[in-house]
Amino acid sequence: MSAVLTTPPTVALQESPGLWTLAWRRLRQDTIGMVSLVIVAFFLAMMLASYTGLIAKDWAKEKGVSYANPSFLAGAENLEAKAMAAKEAAKAPPVDLSDIDPLAPRYKEWEERAAKIAVTEVKRAETLPLGGDKWGRDVLKKVIKGSEVSIFVGLAGALIATFIGTVLGAMAGYWGGKINDFLEWFYNIFTSIPYILLILAFAAVAQATGSFGKGIVSIIVILSLTGWTGIYRLIRAEYIKHANREYVKAAQAIGASHGSRMFVHILPNVSHVSLVQLSAHVVGFIKAEVILSFLGFGVPVDMVSWGTMLAEAQNELVIGKWWQLAAAGASMAVLVTAFSLLTDALRDALDPKLK
Repeated sequence: MSAVLTTPPTVALQESPGLWTLAWRRLRQDTIGMVSLVIVAFFLAMMLASYTGLIAKDWAKEKGVSYANPSFLAGAENLEAKAMAAKEAAKAPPVDLSDIDPLAPRYKEWEERAAKIAVTEVKRAETLPLGGDKWGRDVLKKVIKGSEVSIFVGLAGALIATFIGTVLGAMAGYWGGKINDFLEWFYNIFTSIPYILLILAFAAVAQATGSFGKGIVSIIVILSLTGWTGIYRLIRAEYIKHANREYVKAAQAIGASHGSRMFVHILPNVSHVSLVQLSAHVVGFIKAEVILSFLGFGVPVDMVSWGTMLAEAQNELVIGKWWQLAAAGASMAVLVTAFSLLTDALRDALDPKLK
């Protein structure tokens, strides 16, 4: 009787999911987080479509009468539009100066020439989807075009602030010593001044001296230079925890450089903190841009943002025209709320304790 040796069956090795895979799985199970993600993605798509000219390209065109009513208030009376129409109709006819004007014989010839090149004025609409402003511009298109500025400023400012805070926090937490002392002193200077006052001070200086240029660039620079402190504090604490762990010492033992240990080995393990802070700072920077534009420190007059719309709307409320305020305020509230809920969902999904 001979024994038969059989080869044991091979078991397929399953690779354990990484941090980001587990985070995505947890995020998909969060209904509120996924709904917030869809809303944020919708606003980002709207911003890109506006930037490329696919929508709201003619936002500055005067399509309606002054303070055109929204479509759902089509039957409401528009006293301002009636007053302007009456004023146009009451204009006195031109006075005949043929007896005393030596150029009178040429008037008829000039009128005939002008009639050949005259542009027919398009009749303005009495109502628009979300109403019109003082000049008859569509409020809905202004909201879409305003999202381009407000969202872009929030995203760009948050990305730069996150980069600054992450790099400085990594240097302070990893190196310690005099570098940490200097950066802590620098951090304490910034945090000793109230945040909104610091923003307004930078904005006033930039506007008076033209240090950062004008328009969107200056707002992004101001927000980036004032918003890195919170990210710096959290990243510094994470680097202090990770700098002496076994995997960092193993990287040192195999000859990895300081830069490699800081940004190749430690950074991926603390990147979830930067991502959550990035999302939170987008919310704060969108609100900060709205405040700056509302106070006159934001975008120039030839551009539109949610802040400039709110600044216009404060005067319109006196005469009962509330739809521009409602449109800009509701859009900002929906986006900010969705971003805040998405930030909470990301924080829960990326929490290493839940792995």
